[in-house]
Amino acid sequence: MLRYLTAGESHGQAIVGVLEGVPAQLPLAPDDINEHLARRWLGYGRGGRSKIENDKVHIYSGVRFEETLGSPISFRIDNGAYEKDKAGWPEKMAIEGDPPEDMETVTMPRPGHADLAGKQKYEHDDMRPVIDRSSARETAMRVACCSVARRLLNEFGIEVGSHVVSIGDVGFDEPEEWVDRRNALIEEGGGASALYEAADESATRMLDDEMTERCVEHIDQTKKDRDSLGGVYEVVVTGVPPGLGSYVHWDRRLDGQLVQAICSIQAQKAAEVGDGFFNAKRPGSQVHDPIEPRENGAWKYPRRTNHAGGTEGGTSTGMPLVVRGYMKPIPTLIKPLDSVDTATGEPQPTRYERSDITSVPAASTVAEATVAYTVANEFLRKYGGDSVPEIRRHVAADREARTGTG
Repeated sequence: MLRYLTAGESHGQAIVGVLEGVPAQLPLAPDDINEHLARRWLGYGRGGRSKIENDKVHIYSGVRFEETLGSPISFRIDNGAYEKDKAGWPEKMAIEGDPPEDMETVTMPRPGHADLAGKQKYEHDDMRPVIDRSSARETAMRVACCSVARRLLNEFGIEVGSHVVSIGDVGFDEPEEWVDRRNALIEEGGGASALYEAADESATRMLDDEMTERCVEHIDQTKKDRDSLGGVYEVVVTGVPPGLGSYVHWDRRLDGQLVQAICSIQAQKAAEVGDGFFNAKRPGSQVHDPIEPRENGAWKYPRRTNHAGGTEGGTSTGMPLVVRGYMKPIPTLIKPLDSVDTATGEPQPTRYERSDITSVPAASTVAEATVAYTVANEFLRKYGGDSVPEIRRHVAADREARTGTG
């Protein structure tokens, strides 16, 4: 099984991570990770930090001659803002010594951010440690670690992609409005990678040019209004074998793990598997996916529709996994909200911390990573081995046992 830890602060020297459980003999080069680190900066409406950072991963262990060893893999991503920003971060985030005498302490929490909750939990007088660790900058290392899981899935024909459904109140309303286009892209490209490649061509990672233009206009107007926007995105995983996850224990249910993968990302407040929210409003005859006979040599039963999003009973059916994330508007606003100075107890407007107008497109790429990690873990639980060749033998044996008319 895979497990990773990240460490580091947004304005510290670097973000670091360790990933364990990766089987030996998996082809892996830094560019397999850097591709997705670059995609994390995609999207119209990003803030000034996107002009400072140039994320590149440094791998320090667990890989030799572009192949994994089976031992823990350690990573580092430098924070460009640490040196390039003129805010004095080397002094403010110093590991040793005392704080500078003239250093500003942050005592006014931003509504919607972790500032106040973190202060109350860890009893910080200065909220800077909360701001810097809770920052979405941490997702850079999550993308790095999870990109290895993604590389493992790719080795077995499993692909992950995403696209944005809406930003603010501009976008698609019903799945029927985008499902055919999404499925056509996947079918033509042979997997979900074609979906993310098509979405990456859009400034907002949407599959419709007109909708992209409308969202860009919406973001521009929101910036003029000194506000921020959330939105909805969809992650799709193709090539998934049947039988990942399980109904026998609550924590093995794949649906629950996928929702946790989404809601563990900063600012994500809801998730649905398949057409979850829409299915709740429809009669069962319009929701449940009819089962069709499988052909000789197939190891899954096809479905006429996929409203369930590729799972039943917490277990993968062999249909594409579909999970949607719902991101709240970024809590850092140019237009201040009411707050309280925790040092004095007096009402004060919030302070501004550099941020984006929206980062829904970026969140969708991070969600690809966390979903890939979740699926890879269940894949290893079912087919695991110490090396990729061993896992390949396990998959081949399972496929052989399942083929036929059954």
